[in-house]
Amino acid sequence: MTETLKVSCVQLHWARPLDENLRKVLAYVRDAAERGSDVVLFPEACLTSYYFPFVLALEPERVREALQRTCEAAREHGIWVIVGSIRRTADRFLNLAHVIDRSGRIVHEYAKVNMAGRDETAHCRGGDKLSLFEVDGVPCTLVICRDGRHPELYRLPAMAGARILFHPSCSSDEIEAVCWKRTSGRAQQPVGPNTRIFHCVANTIGESPDGKQTSSGSSFIREPNGIPLAEAGFYQEEMITSVLDLARADRTYVLDSMVHPPFLSAYWREMVEAVRARKDLPPE
Repeated sequence: MTETLKVSCVQLHWARPLDENLRKVLAYVRDAAERGSDVVLFPEACLTSYYFPFVLALEPERVREALQRTCEAAREHGIWVIVGSIRRTADRFLNLAHVIDRSGRIVHEYAKVNMAGRDETAHCRGGDKLSLFEVDGVPCTLVICRDGRHPELYRLPAMAGARILFHPSCSSDEIEAVCWKRTSGRAQQPVGPNTRIFHCVANTIGESPDGKQTSSGSSFIREPNGIPLAEAGFYQEEMITSVLDLARADRTYVLDSMVHPPFLSAYWREMVEAVRARKDLPPE
C-alpha cells in the first residue's frame, strides 16, 4: 500500500444542466491531475445535478455518455475520479457514486442508502450494500450525503480495513435550514473522532432556479483526529487539495469497538464479512 495519497475535492453548483456540469467535471479532472492529485472527488449527482426537474427530463443515454466522457478523461490524465449521477432503473432512480480508476474503468459503484428531501424520497430508492474498494492499494469507503448521519455505513467498512471515507454530498435545503447547518458546525460532521480514518467531503453550493433552496458549501478534507487539512467556502465553486499520510489512519476506535464489549464482538465480525461479501455486487 502506498504511504500517501494526494486528494482533491471539488465544490460545484448543485442545480445546473448536464452539459454545464460535464464541462466543469472534465476541467477539474484536468486541473486535479496537473496539481499532482491521485484522486479527485466530486459532489453528489454532479453529472445529472440533484435538481429533480432537470433529472426527470434527462434521457438515460445522455447520462451514460457523460459518464463515458468522464471515464475517458480519467484515462487521459491518469487519475482516479469519483463522480455521481442519478440513474433511472425499472424501479425508480438510484443515486450513484462511480469510482473510476486511472485506466478509465469503473471499478466500483455505490447507491445511496438513505434518501433525503421530498423529491429524492419520491423518485429514488435506496441501495442494499456498503462501500468497500481500493485506490492504489489503499482500502477506502463511500457514503453519499445523508448516509453520513448513519455511522454504521462507514464504521463497518472501516472495521473491514477502510482508511479513507469519500463523502460526495449535496446539502441543498430551504435557506433557513442551510443557515442552521452552517451555524451549528457544517452539514457533514467529521468522522475521524469516531473512527480514526480520513474524511474527504465534496459538497455543493448555489441556489435552485426557483430561489427556494440553497446549499451550504464547506467541503473539507480532515485528518483521522478530526483536524481540517483543507476547507472550502460557503458560496464559491472551488477545489481543495491535501496529501494524506495514511499511517495516521490507524482505525483505533473501530478496532476497539470490535473487541469491547465482548458480547458484541462476534456480531461485528459477522457484519464485516457480510460487507466484504457484498462489496462488488452491482448497485441494482
